[in-house]
Amino acid sequence: MADNKRTHSTERHTSLRELADFPEVKDKIIDGVEVSSDLEYFGITITFQDKTTLTLILEPCVAVSPVLADWTDGEEKVIKKYKPVRSKVPTT
Repeated sequence: MADNKRTHSTERHTSLRELADFPEVKDKIIDGVEVSSDLEYFGITITFQDKTTLTLILEPCVAVSPVLADWTDGEEKVIKKYKPVRSKVPTT
């Protein structure tokens, strides 16, 4: 069996992590969840028993987070982390 040689770090880069909170739906009881997908719309709708909904509209995109690293001693030494490059989201 061949050795598995890693070419990138297994470290998870979470510095770009964004969280969203929805305090208006705290303590509401979920009645159903619907996932919608077609060529131009992707979304998840959560319906609550009080007949309100929270819809999460998903927009596909591509993001690249370049990292220049030195692996000469077998361990990753980050030389530079570049600014992420993200695909443009079409405006409707």
